[in-house]
Amino acid sequence: MASLSVNHLLGIKDLTRQDIELIFDTADKFKEVLYRPIRKVPSLRDMTIANVFFENSTRTRISFELAEKRLSADVINFTASGSSVKKGETLLDTVKNIVAMKVEMIVLRHSSPGAPHFLARQTNACIINAGDGTHEHPTQALLDAYSIKEKLGAVAGKKIAIIGDISHSRVALSNIFCLQKLGAEVMVCGPATLIPKHITSLGVKVVHNTRQALLWCDVANVLRIQLERQQDKHLPSLREYARYFGINAALLKEIGKPITIMHPGPINRGIELTSDVADSAHSIILDQVENGVAIRMAVLYLLAEKIKVYGRGEKLS
Repeated sequence: MASLSVNHLLGIKDLTRQDIELIFDTADKFKEVLYRPIRKVPSLRDMTIANVFFENSTRTRISFELAEKRLSADVINFTASGSSVKKGETLLDTVKNIVAMKVEMIVLRHSSPGAPHFLARQTNACIINAGDGTHEHPTQALLDAYSIKEKLGAVAGKKIAIIGDISHSRVALSNIFCLQKLGAEVMVCGPATLIPKHITSLGVKVVHNTRQALLWCDVANVLRIQLERQQDKHLPSLREYARYFGINAALLKEIGKPITIMHPGPINRGIELTSDVADSAHSIILDQVENGVAIRMAVLYLLAEKIKVYGRGEKLS
């Protein structure tokens, strides 16, 4: 049986194209499970997984928890609020204590870029990055690419525009890595103040005009303005952003070609997308949410197989 080339999922940058395709093939099988009368398989009934979230989350946390329970794993949910973190306990001590209770896998969301990489070096657990600061969000990129493949039949050769707050988005970087590995062309679009200066070194096109991006692309993956991550004011106002970079039905009609609309959520309706676009036939936003469970089931299952190879409690090299 084919296996992943990695023992942790820390970022898309670490995956090969073969890894991504294996995850997709495995997700296809698990997606069938989600349509059965009993949406559960015993694949991970001997595994204990902790969802360790130091930042707020709705879709990602629930998606991981559902994926784990669909695979019959024992699940522990940890949030920083109400924990010993409030008493001054460090990230490493927190996770080491959780792992000491015979937890084999840690799904981590943290505000510090590199936190999952640090834990992978310091603990014996398998680490899955559920978002580290403004760095990466690998499972989101995988489910986005999987959704594009499902909608358009392939990712290779497609033109994908990522529109919005590129500088503060972990979704953007993971998507760029993933889409390029699968053979897509990628463009980023947004205000100059919200696009990193050297992003062209990643091999992406850069524009500052939404109409231009939409005329070019097959798929528009629209990101929200990440106000909670911005230390300085990068925009005159959200109203002005919506006017120049928001997407509405009138604009899509004017473009006059089919464009698939995506969004990782949560949507700020009326700012980056109007409701008549978010809820339209162009949108595959809810398909992304559904596919997130299948993709995360695939990732958990494939990484659990690596644990079995190394042995429980052993250091994953």
